[in-house]
Amino acid sequence: MSLPTRPLGNTGITVPILGFGAATLGGSYGPMALGEAERAVHAALAAGMNFFDTSPYYGRTESERALGHCLRGIDRNRYVLATKVGRYGDNEFDFTAARVTASVDESLARLGTDHLDLLQCHDIEFWPLQRIVDETLPALQRLKQSGKVRAIGITGYPLKIFRTVLAQAKVDVILSYCHHTLLDQTLAQEVPWLQQQGVGILNASPLSMGLLSSKGPPPWHPAPDGMRAACRAAVALCAEQGNDLGRLALQLALTLPGVASTFVGIGSVAELERNLAALDPLLDGELLDQVCTIIQPWHNHTWSSGLPANQ
Repeated sequence: MSLPTRPLGNTGITVPILGFGAATLGGSYGPMALGEAERAVHAALAAGMNFFDTSPYYGRTESERALGHCLRGIDRNRYVLATKVGRYGDNEFDFTAARVTASVDESLARLGTDHLDLLQCHDIEFWPLQRIVDETLPALQRLKQSGKVRAIGITGYPLKIFRTVLAQAKVDVILSYCHHTLLDQTLAQEVPWLQQQGVGILNASPLSMGLLSSKGPPPWHPAPDGMRAACRAAVALCAEQGNDLGRLALQLALTLPGVASTFVGIGSVAELERNLAALDPLLDGELLDQVCTIIQPWHNHTWSSGLPANQ
């Protein structure tokens, strides 16, 4: 099997339309044994899902360590590797030039490689955006010039942060999460403008960080109780009809033109196989309409994330 691929903006990097979200390897959605992680990573590579996204924040660096272990011995040209800087430990944020520069060397050591294909500032809404523009991104540009990084980007939850930064600075890629899902489709409004800026667009958390899954969200999820209840009702409806809400959600997420790749968390080989099955283009329109009716009261609802000025 080989997944369809797309260019990642103007980076010269080609990525599969479905990427491996490696927060799972750090235990963000529950414990994952190293052996299961290794099987999942190798099965993903065999399926053409060779784009891996991690961060030192996930599992307090455990995601990077586990991913580095799983990729050991694999030809470096066989996969595209993305990690992040600026967010660490228990929601500690440090986007100073010195810290992000040191962070890259630490990540390279954990991942067992000499370069990153994509380096992203992790959730910039938690830091003054002008400092991201004036200090952090110039540091990332120097890392790019050194050869340690092929492309640089920014990530975050509030969509307004991308316009604010891109009006003043050049980045190669943006990563948005939870904004092209069954619950929230506001990323679509930003795609034409982002394409005009020449940036690659990545979509993450198509299942809204577990809300749109039969397993349900982790305890730390910021969704209000009413949204959680609506999603549970949608899960039950899909199950009654012999379908799966997560599959339906991922099928919808993959329909947005202009997105290079969508990252989905992979917690096992079985989960990988379920996600790959969602590539079936036959979307159950009647079931989709029923699910959308259930979750309509929460359509395009957002939660707070970051500094008040960046909301």
